[in-house]
Amino acid sequence: MDYNAALDAAINRLHEEGRYRTFIDIQRIRGAFPKAMWRRPDGTEKEIVVWCGNDYLGMGQHPAVLSAMHEALDETGAGSGGTRNISGTTVYHKALEAELADLHQKEAALVFTSAFIANEATLSTLPRLFKDIVIVSDGLNHASMIEGIRHGRAEKHIFRHNDLAHLREILEGIEPGRPIVIAFESVYSMDGDFGPIREICDLADEFGALTYIDEVHAVGMYGPRGAGVAEAQGLMDRIDIINGTLAKAYGVMGGYIAASAKMCDAIRSYAPGFIFTTSLPPAVAAGAAASVRHLKGDQRLREMHQTAARTLKARLKAIGLPFIDHGSHIVPVIVGDPVHTKKLSDMLLEEYGIYVQPINFPTVPRGTERLRFTPSPVHTPKMMDDLVGALDRLWGHCALNRAEKTA
Repeated sequence: MDYNAALDAAINRLHEEGRYRTFIDIQRIRGAFPKAMWRRPDGTEKEIVVWCGNDYLGMGQHPAVLSAMHEALDETGAGSGGTRNISGTTVYHKALEAELADLHQKEAALVFTSAFIANEATLSTLPRLFKDIVIVSDGLNHASMIEGIRHGRAEKHIFRHNDLAHLREILEGIEPGRPIVIAFESVYSMDGDFGPIREICDLADEFGALTYIDEVHAVGMYGPRGAGVAEAQGLMDRIDIINGTLAKAYGVMGGYIAASAKMCDAIRSYAPGFIFTTSLPPAVAAGAAASVRHLKGDQRLREMHQTAARTLKARLKAIGLPFIDHGSHIVPVIVGDPVHTKKLSDMLLEEYGIYVQPINFPTVPRGTERLRFTPSPVHTPKMMDDLVGALDRLWGHCALNRAEKTA
């Protein structure tokens, strides 16, 4: 076996399809987000504006978060020292879990090193806890949910994205009395559309199923205290397990589930992804707790975030760019070709100092390649002027199709 030849062939396939991914070497600038420094391959630097980051509210730069992290770092040092079972549980971890349980109005919460691990570990562990369980999953669920369901090796069914009739059909075909989990998301990150939470909860009640929701792209940003779309719709009490992240709107790192005390205790006791993973550094846990605590009371920041998203959509519509609008904070501009998408991304970065990562297959279906913008409260009007102007010029330069322009 020529291993190097096999690796070359695999990488070359990506190049040929125009979807080989490169890392952009950037350094965030404290106090100046979304500005950053881009270090080119030749070693030169250029100041850029990040338009594709998941630090949706700029909390990674917030004084309350940085102060909490500095304080914890000075008190405890760098690492946690072990897994949660072996010296890795500190007062900072417990305080963070208490903040998250309060946020979602659940009895308990359990913190993981990432939301990916939280999804994978929890969903793969549920079959250990409930004999003969059936997991019914939305067709566009995140890769972490798919991996968790696959690793759990339980019977699974996939319902067409947000298709309630198809979900009902699947549920009706499951033998009565078997445990069921319906797994879905509140905000789907590539199109920015919402899951039909209330209707899924109604079906779960009818068929005696547990509900598992991924609120990763909603926590911090929706609801009176930032608990997500389920809170905004008054439905948190109807969700059995809520998954969230600390690495997006909260601006730090980590993931979690919030659920009943018994559910969290069982996952804590059985999930290998929790048991055998070193816990978050105390400073990270402290910063995350400070961010959650702050955003519970900062509705103005959430309103500014939604205003920024609406403004960008209106500006893009005015110049006829094709984008998807489901009313969320995510703004996907459809290019429809991997080569053009990469070219636009490269030109925006090099010529205009605007960083937006191309999104290609397999993250999105072929033919729907896109630039995914995440406007934030800290993007200034000038930054938005620069972005819209650059897109308008480059769209014409690349001779791409436009939607109907509006005044």
